[in-house]
Amino acid sequence: MAIVRSHQHERSVMRLTPTLHRIGNDIVAAYLIVAPDGITLVDAGLPGMYADLTRELDAIGRTLGDVRGVVLTHGDSDHVGFAERLRRERGIPVFVHAADAGRAQGGDKPKATMGPMRIGPLLSFAAFGIRKGMRPQWLTEVREVTDGDALDLPGQPRVIGMPGHSPGSIAVHSPLARAVFVGDALTTRHVLTGRTGPGPAPFTDDPAEALASLSRIEHLDADWVLPGHGPAFHGSPSAAVDAVRAADS
Repeated sequence: MAIVRSHQHERSVMRLTPTLHRIGNDIVAAYLIVAPDGITLVDAGLPGMYADLTRELDAIGRTLGDVRGVVLTHGDSDHVGFAERLRRERGIPVFVHAADAGRAQGGDKPKATMGPMRIGPLLSFAAFGIRKGMRPQWLTEVREVTDGDALDLPGQPRVIGMPGHSPGSIAVHSPLARAVFVGDALTTRHVLTGRTGPGPAPFTDDPAEALASLSRIEHLDADWVLPGHGPAFHGSPSAAVDAVRAADS
Protein backbone atom coordinates (compact mmCIF):
# COMPACT_ATOMS: atom_id res chain seq x y z
CA MET A 1 0.00 0.00 0.00
CA ALA A 2 1.20 3.52 -0.72
CA ILE A 3 0.14 7.13 -0.72
CA VAL A 4 0.55 8.55 -4.24
CA ARG A 5 1.52 12.16 -3.73
CA SER A 6 1.52 15.04 -6.15
CA HIS A 7 4.96 16.62 -6.46
CA GLN A 8 3.31 19.77 -5.21
CA HIS A 9 -0.05 20.64 -3.74
CA GLU A 10 -0.88 22.84 -6.74
CA ARG A 11 -0.71 20.08 -9.34
CA SER A 12 -4.05 20.24 -11.17
CA VAL A 13 -4.21 16.84 -12.90
CA MET A 14 -2.81 13.38 -12.34
CA ARG A 15 -3.24 10.19 -14.34
CA LEU A 16 -3.35 7.30 -11.90
CA THR A 17 -4.14 4.67 -14.56
CA PRO A 18 -5.44 4.92 -18.13
CA THR A 19 -8.96 4.53 -16.68
CA LEU A 20 -8.51 6.72 -13.62
CA HIS A 21 -7.64 10.42 -13.58
CA ARG A 22 -7.65 13.01 -10.82
CA ILE A 23 -8.21 16.75 -11.16
CA GLY A 24 -7.43 19.21 -8.40
CA ASN A 25 -4.71 18.40 -5.89
CA ASP A 26 -4.05 17.08 -2.40
CA ILE A 27 -6.21 19.88 -0.97
CA VAL A 28 -9.39 19.29 -3.01
CA ALA A 29 -9.78 16.54 -5.61
CA ALA A 30 -12.32 15.14 -8.05
CA TYR A 31 -11.99 12.12 -10.31
CA LEU A 32 -12.66 10.88 -13.83
CA ILE A 33 -13.46 7.29 -14.74
CA VAL A 34 -12.41 7.09 -18.39
CA ALA A 35 -14.05 4.24 -20.30
CA PRO A 36 -14.58 3.45 -23.99
CA ASP A 37 -18.28 4.34 -23.70
CA GLY A 38 -17.69 7.69 -22.00
CA ILE A 39 -16.61 9.34 -18.77
CA THR A 40 -18.07 9.44 -15.29
CA LEU A 41 -17.05 12.21 -12.90
CA VAL A 42 -16.98 11.50 -9.19
CA ASP A 43 -17.40 14.80 -7.35
CA ALA A 44 -16.92 18.24 -8.86
CA GLY A 45 -14.55 19.94 -6.43
CA LEU A 46 -14.73 23.73 -6.47
CA PRO A 47 -16.28 25.84 -9.28
CA GLY A 48 -12.89 26.98 -10.66
CA MET A 49 -11.79 23.39 -11.17
CA TYR A 50 -13.98 23.38 -14.30
CA ALA A 51 -10.92 24.67 -16.18
CA ASP A 52 -8.86 21.74 -14.85
CA LEU A 53 -11.53 19.38 -16.16
CA THR A 54 -11.55 20.83 -19.66
CA ARG A 55 -7.75 20.83 -19.83
CA GLU A 56 -7.60 17.20 -18.79
CA LEU A 57 -10.27 16.18 -21.29
CA ASP A 58 -8.36 17.96 -24.05
CA ALA A 59 -5.11 16.26 -22.99
CA ILE A 60 -6.64 12.79 -23.33
CA GLY A 61 -8.49 13.53 -26.57
CA ARG A 62 -11.97 13.61 -25.06
CA THR A 63 -14.59 16.35 -24.75
CA LEU A 64 -17.38 17.43 -22.44
CA GLY A 65 -19.67 15.52 -24.77
CA ASP A 66 -18.09 12.32 -23.48
CA VAL A 67 -19.15 13.03 -19.88
CA ARG A 68 -22.24 10.94 -19.11
CA GLY A 69 -22.83 11.88 -15.49
CA VAL A 70 -21.52 13.32 -12.23
CA VAL A 71 -21.83 11.27 -9.04
CA LEU A 72 -21.47 13.29 -5.84
CA THR A 73 -20.16 11.54 -2.75
CA HIS A 74 -22.12 14.07 -0.69
CA GLY A 75 -23.62 17.53 -0.92
CA ASP A 76 -20.96 19.81 0.57
CA SER A 77 -19.87 22.89 -1.36
CA ASP A 78 -16.31 21.67 -2.04
CA HIS A 79 -17.71 18.59 -3.80
CA VAL A 80 -20.65 20.18 -5.63
CA GLY A 81 -18.28 22.62 -7.38
CA PHE A 82 -18.93 22.88 -11.11
CA ALA A 83 -21.63 20.17 -11.24
CA GLU A 84 -24.48 22.64 -11.77
CA ARG A 85 -22.61 24.25 -14.66
CA LEU A 86 -22.31 20.87 -16.39
CA ARG A 87 -25.97 20.13 -15.72
CA ARG A 88 -27.22 23.54 -16.87
CA GLU A 89 -24.97 24.05 -19.91
CA ARG A 90 -24.56 20.45 -21.09
CA GLY A 91 -27.54 18.59 -19.69
CA ILE A 92 -25.25 16.21 -17.79
CA PRO A 93 -27.16 14.50 -14.96
CA VAL A 94 -25.92 14.85 -11.39
CA PHE A 95 -26.51 11.98 -8.97
CA VAL A 96 -26.59 12.40 -5.18
CA HIS A 97 -27.94 10.32 -2.32
CA ALA A 98 -31.52 11.22 -1.42
CA ALA A 99 -30.48 12.16 2.13
CA ASP A 100 -28.05 14.80 0.78
CA ALA A 101 -30.21 16.11 -2.08
CA GLY A 102 -31.25 19.17 -0.07
CA ARG A 103 -27.69 19.79 1.05
CA ALA A 104 -26.47 19.75 -2.57
CA GLN A 105 -29.12 22.34 -3.41
CA GLY A 106 -27.98 24.74 -0.70
CA GLY A 107 -30.15 23.60 2.19
CA ASP A 108 -29.15 24.05 5.80
CA LYS A 109 -26.67 21.63 7.33
CA PRO A 110 -25.48 21.09 10.91
CA LYS A 111 -22.49 23.05 12.11
CA ALA A 112 -19.77 20.43 12.57
CA THR A 113 -16.89 20.97 14.98
CA MET A 114 -13.57 21.82 13.36
CA GLY A 115 -11.29 20.11 15.85
CA PRO A 116 -7.51 20.69 15.95
CA MET A 117 -5.85 22.85 13.32
CA ARG A 118 -2.54 24.35 12.30
CA ILE A 119 -2.23 27.73 10.65
CA GLY A 120 -0.19 26.60 7.62
CA PRO A 121 -2.59 23.91 6.34
CA LEU A 122 -5.59 26.10 7.15
CA LEU A 123 -4.18 28.97 5.10
CA SER A 124 -3.37 26.60 2.20
CA PHE A 125 -6.95 25.35 2.20
CA ALA A 126 -8.33 28.90 2.31
CA ALA A 127 -5.98 30.13 -0.42
CA PHE A 128 -6.89 27.28 -2.75
CA GLY A 129 -10.56 27.98 -2.10
CA ILE A 130 -10.09 31.64 -3.00
CA ARG A 131 -8.32 30.76 -6.26
CA LYS A 132 -10.85 28.12 -7.29
CA GLY A 133 -14.00 29.80 -6.02
CA MET A 134 -15.21 28.70 -2.61
CA ARG A 135 -18.67 30.20 -3.23
CA PRO A 136 -20.76 27.25 -4.38
CA GLN A 137 -23.00 26.98 -7.41
CA TRP A 138 -25.74 24.97 -5.75
CA LEU A 139 -27.61 22.45 -7.83
CA THR A 140 -31.13 23.22 -8.99
CA GLU A 141 -31.93 19.66 -10.07
CA VAL A 142 -30.53 16.30 -8.95
CA ARG A 143 -31.14 12.62 -9.59
CA GLU A 144 -31.49 10.87 -6.27
CA VAL A 145 -29.75 7.55 -5.58
CA THR A 146 -29.72 5.21 -2.63
CA ASP A 147 -27.55 2.51 -1.13
CA GLY A 148 -26.92 -0.40 -3.49
CA ASP A 149 -27.86 1.39 -6.71
CA ALA A 150 -25.91 0.31 -9.80
CA LEU A 151 -25.73 3.35 -12.07
CA ASP A 152 -25.94 3.10 -15.85
CA LEU A 153 -22.77 5.12 -16.32
CA PRO A 154 -19.25 4.40 -17.64
CA GLY A 155 -17.22 2.36 -15.16
CA GLN A 156 -20.28 0.58 -13.73
CA PRO A 157 -20.31 2.67 -10.54
CA ARG A 158 -22.20 1.25 -7.56
CA VAL A 159 -23.48 3.33 -4.66
CA ILE A 160 -22.51 2.35 -1.10
CA GLY A 161 -24.19 4.27 1.71
CA MET A 162 -21.62 5.76 4.12
CA PRO A 163 -23.59 7.96 6.54
CA GLY A 164 -21.63 9.90 9.12
CA HIS A 165 -19.83 12.76 7.45
CA SER A 166 -23.29 13.68 6.24
CA PRO A 167 -26.55 11.68 6.23
CA GLY A 168 -26.25 11.02 2.51
CA SER A 169 -22.51 10.43 2.20
CA ILE A 170 -21.69 7.57 -0.14
CA ALA A 171 -18.73 5.68 -1.51
CA VAL A 172 -18.67 4.90 -5.23
CA HIS A 173 -17.18 1.56 -6.26
CA SER A 174 -16.08 1.09 -9.88
CA PRO A 175 -14.93 -2.43 -10.80
CA LEU A 176 -13.61 -1.13 -14.13
CA ALA A 177 -11.39 1.45 -12.44
CA ARG A 178 -10.65 -0.94 -9.54
CA ALA A 179 -11.30 2.01 -7.28
CA VAL A 180 -13.53 3.11 -4.45
CA PHE A 181 -14.16 6.84 -4.24
CA VAL A 182 -14.86 7.80 -0.64
CA GLY A 183 -15.42 11.56 -0.59
CA ASP A 184 -15.05 12.62 3.04
CA ALA A 185 -15.74 9.20 4.57
CA LEU A 186 -12.00 9.34 5.28
CA THR A 187 -9.12 11.63 4.41
CA THR A 188 -5.48 11.09 3.49
CA ARG A 189 -4.55 14.72 4.18
CA HIS A 190 -6.34 16.54 6.96
CA VAL A 191 -7.09 19.99 5.53
CA LEU A 192 -6.84 21.67 8.94
CA THR A 193 -3.74 20.01 10.40
CA GLY A 194 -1.81 18.81 7.34
CA ARG A 195 -1.57 15.28 8.78
CA THR A 196 -1.10 12.74 5.99
CA GLY A 197 -2.19 9.13 5.86
CA PRO A 198 -5.69 7.67 6.16
CA GLY A 199 -7.63 9.17 9.05
CA PRO A 200 -11.02 10.59 10.01
CA ALA A 201 -12.12 13.65 8.05
CA PRO A 202 -12.87 16.99 9.71
CA PHE A 203 -16.25 18.77 9.55
CA THR A 204 -18.04 15.44 10.10
CA ASP A 205 -21.64 15.52 11.33
CA ASP A 206 -21.41 12.25 13.30
CA PRO A 207 -17.82 10.99 13.73
CA ALA A 208 -18.85 7.73 15.44
CA GLU A 209 -21.27 6.88 12.64
CA ALA A 210 -18.65 7.76 10.02
CA LEU A 211 -16.17 5.40 11.64
CA ALA A 212 -18.76 2.60 11.79
CA SER A 213 -19.62 3.09 8.10
CA LEU A 214 -16.08 2.21 7.06
CA SER A 215 -16.95 -1.47 7.53
CA ARG A 216 -19.09 -1.13 4.41
CA ILE A 217 -16.07 -0.69 2.14
CA GLU A 218 -13.31 -2.65 3.86
CA HIS A 219 -13.95 -5.93 1.99
CA LEU A 220 -14.33 -4.42 -1.47
CA ASP A 221 -12.06 -5.69 -4.25
CA ALA A 222 -10.21 -2.54 -5.31
CA ASP A 223 -6.66 -1.26 -5.78
CA TRP A 224 -7.33 2.41 -5.07
CA VAL A 225 -9.05 4.33 -2.28
CA LEU A 226 -9.66 7.89 -3.44
CA PRO A 227 -10.69 10.66 -1.03
CA GLY A 228 -11.88 14.17 -1.71
CA HIS A 229 -8.94 15.56 0.24
CA GLY A 230 -5.43 14.15 0.19
CA PRO A 231 -3.26 11.93 -1.98
CA ALA A 232 -4.59 8.82 -3.68
CA PHE A 233 -4.21 5.68 -1.57
CA HIS A 234 -2.85 2.81 -3.68
CA GLY A 235 -3.81 -0.28 -1.71
CA SER A 236 -6.78 -2.28 -0.53
CA PRO A 237 -9.80 -0.70 1.15
CA SER A 238 -9.17 -2.95 4.16
CA ALA A 239 -5.67 -1.49 4.58
CA ALA A 240 -7.04 2.06 4.35
CA VAL A 241 -9.79 1.32 6.87
CA ASP A 242 -7.33 -0.28 9.29
CA ALA A 243 -5.19 2.84 9.07
CA VAL A 244 -8.16 5.13 9.80
CA ARG A 245 -9.12 3.08 12.84
CA ALA A 246 -5.54 3.17 14.10
CA ALA A 247 -5.39 6.95 13.64
CA ASP A 248 -8.65 7.34 15.57
CA SER A 249 -7.58 5.17 18.50
